[in-house]
Parts: sequence; structure tokens; C-alpha cells
Amino acid sequence: MTSSVSRRGVLRASAAGGLGIALAGSIPAIAGPAAAHAPAAGYGPLVPDPAGLLALPAGFAYTVVAYAGQTRLETGQFTPSDADGTAFFRGHRGAGALVNNHEIGGSEPFRVPALAGLAYDPGAGGGTTTVDVDHDGDRIGEYVSLAGTHNNCAGGRTPWNTWLTCEETEQRKGGIFLQDHGYVFEVDPFDRAANYDPVPLKFLGRYSHEAVAVNPRNNEIYLTEDASGPLGLYFRWTPPRGFQGRKGALRELALSEGGATAGRLQAMRARHGKTHITDLSAATRPGTRYQVDWVDVPDRDARTTSVRRQFADDEVTRSRKLEGAWWGDGGAYFVASYARAADGSVNEHDGQVWFYDPENETITLKTIFGVNPDPSAEGNFDGPDNITVSPYGGVILAEDGEGLSHLVGVDEHGAAFALARNELNDSEFTGPTFSPDGRILFANIQSPGIVFAITGPWGRVR
Repeated sequence: MTSSVSRRGVLRASAAGGLGIALAGSIPAIAGPAAAHAPAAGYGPLVPDPAGLLALPAGFAYTVVAYAGQTRLETGQFTPSDADGTAFFRGHRGAGALVNNHEIGGSEPFRVPALAGLAYDPGAGGGTTTVDVDHDGDRIGEYVSLAGTHNNCAGGRTPWNTWLTCEETEQRKGGIFLQDHGYVFEVDPFDRAANYDPVPLKFLGRYSHEAVAVNPRNNEIYLTEDASGPLGLYFRWTPPRGFQGRKGALRELALSEGGATAGRLQAMRARHGKTHITDLSAATRPGTRYQVDWVDVPDRDARTTSVRRQFADDEVTRSRKLEGAWWGDGGAYFVASYARAADGSVNEHDGQVWFYDPENETITLKTIFGVNPDPSAEGNFDGPDNITVSPYGGVILAEDGEGLSHLVGVDEHGAAFALARNELNDSEFTGPTFSPDGRILFANIQSPGIVFAITGPWGRVR
């Protein structure tokens, strides 16, 4: 999701003539260019915004919760740039807190302030802020909850109501950086004291982390890697025997003797019958299902060799740009944003949504977007990134493609639709997350960094 690997600006020499491909499974739909020819879906056409920020269907409205360079933190500094992965946590009497990642790699105008006690590495400008909001999603205040981390991209919420923020980098200590980076950190949305003296969860590995989903039944953590040369991997962390998921437990484990290698970190290997699947782009038909098993990571801290380079292609299954992740429907959804032959992918596409079923140890292709021949055309979608499961059925994807940028809904009846459009610029959407009562959808435009609260006549889409 970082600018260096974003779909935007990537050459599309092979895109002409692409076809949208239908979905299958629990959220069947049509994605990509073919969506323009699908039956009407969603909440109706988008209405241009006179303020030039966010186009929404009729009856919907938004408020700005945070705006980089305009709203201010409680310490007086501006809200940091580049809002990314986000989760909402319920507080008292309907109020709550948003924990926002800031994917800051160095050149952004507003860094996360390296406040004493909250900065892992004062040389790094990323981190998280927490925005307190009232029952209607209106801003109450905002403060730094983690600082001194690098390229905080996505992440995921835990069943014990904390946020896992992911560094999408393999940056080593040196120069301005006083620490190694490429880790996951835990952030408490309400207990500020719990966020002091940040501890990297080294047992989850050091690589270009993107997002996580946590299994509430056994506390396993599933992780995506956004990387190339070679392509990234999908991981599973299994906690050690006796581990009990609760606030502070991951930190305690990381600080314990042998904590850097606690539990098992493994990379996914998929197969179809006896055929090993080297690359997830091999799947072109929704409903494609692969059996999976898991291979131990030899050196999860990547002391000499990047984690993904520790495996031969016949040992693991790779994918270009593994992005968003979300737990829902009894399993873990995860997204591959796009694939191109030039990257070494087996087939080309403009997005896949997969579902991992931990009970059956299978992954199923739920959604595939064909290569988009005209990203500037309304109704054409490409480059899904962050994902959330909608309380009204289906999923919502944050588009990080080319041309127009949307929040894309995929309903239960088989259609993809535009839920929102960025009217400000061509920046990607990030961080879609619903309030627990389903009244408010929070989402971000990454650059410059705007957090929105979207309300309207939510319900089962037609």
C-alpha cells in the first residue's frame, strides 16, 4: 500500500482487453468492467459532492473526523499524514475510539510526533493516532497512541479489543533509524498507559507486514505480506500452549524469555489434489478451492535473509501484493490487489478476495476482478486493498487502483457497486470499518489523510 508499490503509476501495457469475472461462494458478484453490465446494485448512483471531497448515493452524508494538516492533536500538532488501516472500538454510552495507522515513510509533511515514552524509534515518522468520537461519530479529540514506527500500513483488531498495527517495511537499523523495523505492534484504544514503551511483537516475524486477522476461537493470527522479488506470502502464527488472549498478553509474551520466537510462524502452501500451487494468480474461477498446509519459517527475524527468500517456490504459495485482511463468517478474508506477468505472476488480474476456512484448512477464491481496460470509467473497479465485512451482508473493499478511486461494495446477491468516490484527488481509500451498531462507516482518503464518518439508509442493498 506504500506509494513505492502502489497500483497508481504502475505501467499497464498488458491491460487492454481485460474482462471482468464473476464471483462465487457466499458473496457471489460481478467485479471489474463487467459490473457496468450487471443488474442495478447498491444504493443507487453516486451524487457529486459540492465540497469536492466524497461522492455518495442519495440520502447518504459524511462528516470529516480528522484531516491531516488541519485538525490538531491534543498536544497541538497537526493530525499526521496518510491515514491507512483503521478500526473502531466501542466505548461507553455509544461513544468510541478510532485507531488510525499513518503510513509515513519519510517525505510526508506531517509526521506522528515522537512523544516521550510512545516512540519506538525517534528516527521514524509513522505510528498511530486515536480519535475519540461521540455516538454520532463526531470528533471529540485526537492523540498519539504509538510513534516512532515506519510505514504503518494496515493491521487488524483483536478479539480482546486492541489494534495490531503493521509496519510495511524491511528497514534495517542505520542512519536516522535507531531500530530495525518490519514488525507488528499492539495498541490499546482506551488505556493510554498500556501503549507506553512500545514493544515489537517479534514472534510475528520481520517482513513487509500488511494486515492481520485473529481467530477468536484459538487466538491464531493470519498475516499478509505485501512484497515482490520474490512475491509475498500468507502466514499463520499459532500461539504457544497455554496462551490466553487478553489485553497485554501479546506484550507479555514478547518480553518473556524466548519471546522473540514464541509460538510457530508458518507460511502457507496450497495444493489442488497433488498439484502444488506456486502462485495464487493461478486461480481464475471464483469458487476455486485449494487445500492448504503450513511450513515453518526458519528465521522469522530475517537476520540475514528476508523471510520470503528463505523458501523455494516449491515449498510455499506466493502472491503479488497481499493486502487487506478481516475476520468474518468464521474465517479470514484476505486480498490480493493485482497480478501481472511482468511481476512473475502466473495469470493477470486486478484483484482477488480469498477466504481461509480454518476448520477445513482450505482457501476459496470468492472474488476476482478482471484486468480493467478503462480505470477512468465509472463502474470499472480495480486494485482492492483494505477489506471489511459489512453487517448488511457482503464485503466492502477500499480501491487502490488507477483512475477513479472508490469504496466498492460487493453484495450477497452477486453485484459489485460503488459506495463512495474520491472527488478530491486520485489517492486510494483506506481503513473501512463500521461502528458496532452498523450506523456509521468510517473510511479514509489516504493522501493527504482524511477520516470520514459516513451515515445513511444502510440496509440490505437491492
